[in-house]
Amino acid sequence: MTTAPHHLASVFVELAGGGAPEPPGVPALLARLTRCSRELLAVRATAVAFAPGARDAPQVAASDTHVRRLEQESAAWKEGPGPTCRRTGRTLTGTALTGAMARQRWPRYAPRALELGCTHAAALPIRGHSGPVGALVLLATRETPLTGDLMALGQSLADFAAVTLLREHEVEAGRALAAQLEHALANRIVIEQAKGALTARHALSPDAAFTVLRGYARSHQRLLTEVAREVVEGRLDPGQPRK
Repeated sequence: MTTAPHHLASVFVELAGGGAPEPPGVPALLARLTRCSRELLAVRATAVAFAPGARDAPQVAASDTHVRRLEQESAAWKEGPGPTCRRTGRTLTGTALTGAMARQRWPRYAPRALELGCTHAAALPIRGHSGPVGALVLLATRETPLTGDLMALGQSLADFAAVTLLREHEVEAGRALAAQLEHALANRIVIEQAKGALTARHALSPDAAFTVLRGYARSHQRLLTEVAREVVEGRLDPGQPRK
């Protein structure tokens, strides 16, 4: 298998983000990986599952919708070349899906892949800092054998994509944490404002004002921040004595 150097370069540039001003995000990168790997390796279909954390549900992408559905089910079954590769962290070389071994090993996956016109499957690990974080699945036919050169190029794609995927995952995790902190800070500010309002209205200490807020929220089964916001806006005064 030979590939023009400029074609290879363009593929790796695209997997690196394509020079876009904004990060593409993990889902977009997974879609790019499946599309680029299918075109470059000239196989029947490709799929990728990415799970950076041991408890994370895999994010799945594929070169067509039918294969994507199969790989999503494969992840749920924990059966097939992708889950096997992610579990072991080792390359799964071309396996004939028509053989008795594949049917015994993957009783649900193998028949479904055959229905999609795929006769052979392989999987390449996407490696993280401390172990596998995903797998690139290659589905082929008898006319497109999974040769050693093809597998080596596929592993290069998977290794390069791993760097970009982990970087984007860290960026997204940082954004999520920042949003959580911003939300927590905003809630804290409105609660402090409500405490100040009750302190001024009823000559309460800050601790006593917070007790009033919390007691009202609990007794009415409402969020503390909602009660505090209404106090700040002057729509509620839980410090008033009940009639």
